[in-house]
Order: sequence, then C-alpha cells, then structure tokens
Amino acid sequence: MASAFFANWRQNIIYIGFLVIFVVFAATLADKGFLNPNNLLNIVRQTAMIAVMAIAMTFVLSAGEIDLSVGAVAGLSTVTVAMAIAVGGPVVGVIAGLATGLAVGMFNGWLTTRVGIPSFLTTLAMMGIAKGVAMWISATAAVPILSPGYSWLFGGGNVGPVPVLLLWMVILGAIGHIVLRRTGFGRRVLATGGGETAARYSGIDTKAIKFKVLVISSSAAALAGMLYAGRLQSGRFQLGEGDELSVIAAAVLGGTSLFGGRGTVIGTIVGALMIGLINNGLILMGLEFSQQLIARGAIIILAVALSQKRT
Repeated sequence: MASAFFANWRQNIIYIGFLVIFVVFAATLADKGFLNPNNLLNIVRQTAMIAVMAIAMTFVLSAGEIDLSVGAVAGLSTVTVAMAIAVGGPVVGVIAGLATGLAVGMFNGWLTTRVGIPSFLTTLAMMGIAKGVAMWISATAAVPILSPGYSWLFGGGNVGPVPVLLLWMVILGAIGHIVLRRTGFGRRVLATGGGETAARYSGIDTKAIKFKVLVISSSAAALAGMLYAGRLQSGRFQLGEGDELSVIAAAVLGGTSLFGGRGTVIGTIVGALMIGLINNGLILMGLEFSQQLIARGAIIILAVALSQKRT
C-alpha cells in the first residue's frame, strides 16, 4: 500500500506536502506553541469556512466552470442573516441566509447557461454586486447577532473539546465526497468537465449540470457566511473578502483540475487545511505580512507545480 502511494507521488503530493509542512513547523515552532491543542483547533476554526466553500468549488471546477463570487456572497449572507435575526429570530435568519445563496446561485446559473455569459465574467460581476448590496443594506456598519443559540450552532460552539466548525467541515466533506464519487450526479459533473460535447452526445444535460453546480457553490458560500456570522456574532460586508482566491487554491492544491473533469473533495479539504497551516506557521515565525504573502505564494506554486503530470 505504501509503495503504491509513493509510486503515484504526484497524485498524492498534497498529502505528502501537508505532512512535511506540519513536521517542519512542529520541529521549528514547538517552543512557540504550534503543537498546543488550542493552536491546532484555531487552525481548524480559521479554515472551516474556506473548506466549506472549497468543497462546493470542487464541483464547479470539475464541471469546467469557475465561481469568483463566493467571498462576496459569504459577506452578503452574514449581513442578511444578522438583519433577519434582528427582525424575526434565528429561524428566519437561517432561511434568509440560505435564500441569499440560492438566489445568487440561480442568477449566476441562468446567466451562464441560458444567456451564455462565461461563468468567469458572470461571477466576477456578481462579486461586485453582492458586495455592493451588502454595503448598501447594512450602511457599511456591523450588524450584531444577539442569539446565543444561533452563534453556538453556526460556528461559535464546541461539543466537548471539538469545535462545531470542525463538525460542519467533516459532515459536509463526507456528503461532498459521496456525491462526487458515488452518485450519478457526481459522474455527470466529471463527464461534463472532461468533455462537454461528448457528455452532451451521451445524453447528459450539461447546461443543467452547470446550473446546479453554480447553485451549490453560492449556497455553500452563503452557509460559510452564516458560519462567519455565528463565530463572530455579527454580520459584516467585509467578511469573506478575498476568500475566493484561497477557495480556488485549496481545490487546485487538492488535485481538482482548473480545466474540468477531475476533482477530489478529500484532497480539497486537505488543501484548505494546508493553507491554514501555512498561514498559522508563518505568523508564529514572526514574519511581516508582506513576507507571509511571498512565502505562502511560493509554497502553493511549488505544490501545484509538483502535482502536475509531465507529458
């Protein structure tokens, strides 16, 4: 088993890289508390929202599309949830958050599959629209959430020593893995991204597949926003800003192809954790923010380059 693992080392580079980085940080930053259980759990807490969005992004990329609006949709969701909770309570807030994601996803999907605008442009425009709406309805101010029950369930609670955010990540990761690998929908997603024309001739409604993955992506972004809001007990348009880059990087690091046809949810989750691990380790090293950006970018480029198959 080990020999087969290392024989396909390019395919498994994300797992090897994660282990190497963890060992290096554990050896060099032990005196700075890297291995402290609280620090390791904080990495999970800081990574969970990225992982939730990256799981859905795996489906989008596997279908040959892309969603650049996830960070802005997460921010908009935090605001709609907080405002709805203030008016009608936590149940209304949850409905409002999910409705936000569904509405944005359906609009993105309609523009992409029916109007024919490439998803890159559709979601790039939606990034600005979602952020603008969030700023407008909140008047750029934070909206507090005064519901302990909501805050506990959506990001702020613990089951014993285990953060609720970890449970969200594990449950959604398991569902995503099963759907992508064990269901007809997952196979149709991969077939659509692997060759849209061939998939269409084999009877797959490729437009419907692309519509659905964009709805899934925006819904997951809205859920990530709900987790942000619960953890920080407020809705703010800035939450999720720039997350789209980390989300896409996590999926690609995990082995999902930017060109479609190949994806792995487990690899995506490890990719998200790897980004969180790198961020945490570089901060503990005391590097300036500019140096952190350089080091993080170099590590991600190296990992992706090593994972590419040579032709």
